[in-house]
Amino acid sequence: MKQQTLGFIGAGNMASSLIAGLLADGYQPKNIWASDVDPEKLALLAKRFGIHTATANHAVVENSQILVLAVKPQTMQTVAKDIGVAVKRCKPLVISLAAGVTEAAIDRWLGGDNAIVRCMPNTPALVKTGATALHGNAKISTDQRNRAEAVLRSVGVAVWVQREELLDAVTALSGSGPAYFFMLMEAMEDAAVALGLEAHTARLLTQQTALGAARVAIESEESPADLRRRVTSPGGTTEKAIGSFEKAGLRKLVLEAMSAARDRAVELSKQLGEG
Repeated sequence: MKQQTLGFIGAGNMASSLIAGLLADGYQPKNIWASDVDPEKLALLAKRFGIHTATANHAVVENSQILVLAVKPQTMQTVAKDIGVAVKRCKPLVISLAAGVTEAAIDRWLGGDNAIVRCMPNTPALVKTGATALHGNAKISTDQRNRAEAVLRSVGVAVWVQREELLDAVTALSGSGPAYFFMLMEAMEDAAVALGLEAHTARLLTQQTALGAARVAIESEESPADLRRRVTSPGGTTEKAIGSFEKAGLRKLVLEAMSAARDRAVELSKQLGEG
């Protein structure tokens, strides 16, 4: 597949991570552009990656066949309206990384009739272990779909959802999900210290246990339920701990928490789509 020119509006952590991932996958620096309001960020990107940079968003649009909007949700409307004329003239594939901003709102602010992919990457993308869900509007072609997926696959796993509203559920799962695991790790560390382990030992063992469990789950064809049963011996220590979790209603609590996150994502989406 011939490389298309790719531009980033916004040069923050997520844009930097995607650029690094793309270059590691063989993308040529000469085919990548980036703009930002902060000239220091642009200077760092140019020095680190050797890509083209510009302080004017229009310059990036005019040089890009794929345009990644890597700006904060609260500034998306202003940025999109500002580049709308240039986007209408150049017709790039638009990929939005902004959580909660709908395809319809972005299309409206850009002037209409645009091929748009909205995606929900999560923070582990910063270390190339991201989990990203994508959805495209009716204007995207098969080729554009493949190219959008390739961009996000450069920093981890990328999957498509059939309906845009499912991105709110993705926000509750993989978007907010890292914080859930961090909280569990925090609780396990605290419990281990309470049981007598030194803090640094508790942290190291917790981190390695989390990493090991994740790798086993990824590399195994078995479900998490089957894997759990395999390490839960009847009458053993693990069974006792799992029983405590079940008695406390862990599954119900997780469902309630993720439902609350999903509902908040829906509320924010409605607010951000105004204007």
